[in-house]
Amino acid sequence: MITEIEDYFTKGCGRCGRFATPDCSVQRWQAGLLALRAICREEGFAEVAKWGHPVYMHAGRNVAIIGAFRKEFRITFMNAGLLADPDGLLERQGPHSTVADALKFRDVAEVEAAVIRSFLRQAMGFAVAGVRADRVVTEPDLPEELVAALDDDAMLAKAWAALTPGRRRSHVLMIAAGKTSVTRAGRVVKQAPRILAGKGANEHDGALIPSLRSVFAAPSDAQPKGSEERSPAGRS
Repeated sequence: MITEIEDYFTKGCGRCGRFATPDCSVQRWQAGLLALRAICREEGFAEVAKWGHPVYMHAGRNVAIIGAFRKEFRITFMNAGLLADPDGLLERQGPHSTVADALKFRDVAEVEAAVIRSFLRQAMGFAVAGVRADRVVTEPDLPEELVAALDDDAMLAKAWAALTPGRRRSHVLMIAAGKTSVTRAGRVVKQAPRILAGKGANEHDGALIPSLRSVFAAPSDAQPKGSEERSPAGRS
């Protein structure tokens, strides 16, 4: 991962095997990234390398970050929940994002300096004032398999209600990613100990309580151990 800002614009972020090759997304979108960089610098932001990307700071606060992906390049605003966006130009990072915080581009001609400056100046003002947006936590729809499990077991339902919204969300996303009901039911079994322990989906496993195996046992046509579907951890 790069630590020198100029390396980003000439070689890439350094987070994958395409670093410093013609196949790097930074090389593909270099003209657009340089256009975004110029706008941010002209507005008076300090430019630093963080997380392998150019980050633009003001009043000691991270305000925006620019990045390149295979299909687009973008500028993302760190405190976007405060930004006025009457034309709905900001987009969400992904389907599970709670806030629209990015301007995405697929051609350098789409980079409109006036629009970007407007968002940057708003963000600069909030940075100076030390204002932060309220955290937005949404409750996603529960998979049917999880609903059935909670209905069948009062102890599990009580533990579920006691979880923080973020932990509940992590379990829902993990379970819902299963493509079949059998897979989702299996994931409920796997996640049950974490729920009872008050933990999120990716936190440490507890010992699976034997009674839960019978309560949440997958149907007889469940896949053999080791054949469960896996969600690909793809890159943008």
